Amino acid sequence: MKNKLILLALFFSTALFAQQTYLHCGKLIDTKNGKILREMTIITEGNLIVSVKKGYINPNNQHLAIDLKNYTVMPGLIDLHVHLESQLNPSSQIQKYTLNEADLAYNAQVYAQRTLMAGFTTVRDLGGSGVNVSLRNAINTGKVIGPRIFTAEKSIATTGGHADPTNGSSRKLIGDPGPKEGVVNSIEDAYKAVRQRYKNGADVIKITATGGVLSVAKSGQNPQFTIEEIKAITTAAKDYGMHVAAHAHGDEGMQRAILGGVKTIEHGTLMSDQTMELMIKFDAYLVPTITAGKSVEDKAKIDGYFPPVIVPKALAIGPKIQETFGRAYKKGVGIAFGTDAGVFNHGLNGKEFGYMVEAGMPAIETIQSATITNAKLLDMANQIGQLKSGMIADIIAVKEDPTKNIHTMEEVVFVMKEGVIYKE
Repeated sequence: MKNKLILLALFFSTALFAQQTYLHCGKLIDTKNGKILREMTIITEGNLIVSVKKGYINPNNQHLAIDLKNYTVMPGLIDLHVHLESQLNPSSQIQKYTLNEADLAYNAQVYAQRTLMAGFTTVRDLGGSGVNVSLRNAINTGKVIGPRIFTAEKSIATTGGHADPTNGSSRKLIGDPGPKEGVVNSIEDAYKAVRQRYKNGADVIKITATGGVLSVAKSGQNPQFTIEEIKAITTAAKDYGMHVAAHAHGDEGMQRAILGGVKTIEHGTLMSDQTMELMIKFDAYLVPTITAGKSVEDKAKIDGYFPPVIVPKALAIGPKIQETFGRAYKKGVGIAFGTDAGVFNHGLNGKEFGYMVEAGMPAIETIQSATITNAKLLDMANQIGQLKSGMIADIIAVKEDPTKNIHTMEEVVFVMKEGVIYKE
């Protein structure tokens, strides 16, 4: 009995005097209201924000103070489109056959850490081999360092479509992949593929509604699902509590995806005004990935970097993404921040902010798209995306005021995730 009382006393004394961290913030971005607050103190304890107060509040000797008085502080950023298993390079096509799952896992750990150090404390991984599920679990259990991951596991495609894993293979290797491998050709296949992704540990479903730039296939824009197949996918996903994201460059494929119940359109390159109106009507969001578009355009100009079938697609589609994004924003389409990191080097996600501002979106709104908007789309609006009492302590800082110099978002100098400081 005596030992139990001692243990209880130790527990309550530890809880009573748990260390808090006081962050003295020169500027603080109120993402909900789109305002810059000055001289604020954020107090964290454990993995949560305890309070946010005006002025610089000094802690007692038991607590820690962090001086961010010369910096701008904001919630941890959220990127809704990354691929943490890979990073595009001239050997990417060959590496599909030369890298083992263990190689992908070691690489993914490096890419995940770079992403977190760039200030992105949460990401949505939209397709890989399945290693992304194990990476998520390893991060959640503290085995490796990286952002909070919501993963699609393997993207769902049609035979020969973008994300058919055997595209570009010899006939000896091409086989006939089906729902288990994420390839569908019927309503029945669609249900099976979604349920298989759920079984494999996915948090979200990703389909390739049109052709893609980097697949070894001729078209980068043709529609690749029937609307009935898409409706089957979104219906099955809803049953399992998952949203559906659709890779889409061509307009017809986008319209089918929106009418079929997809929540986010990734890239949206050749989107018409009519499709923008559909997005507004059905409350669908555009995830622009401008950085990826610019990157593939640049790489396509390097002789031999891509297989020949990819080059004309990269040169045609890459340059158009930013302009389409600008039109969609002005039209009133909902914008969710996403970069397609992995198509370009991981850790450079912050470049997307500058491209969004160039296209006409105010700096503060780009930051809101990467915080409160994305938190809502991940069903985590009451946990991340804002700096207020009760929220998870995901906090970052940059050197300058991004509303005056958006490029400061490319150099994050402080990163806290769930109350743990990873970069200072």
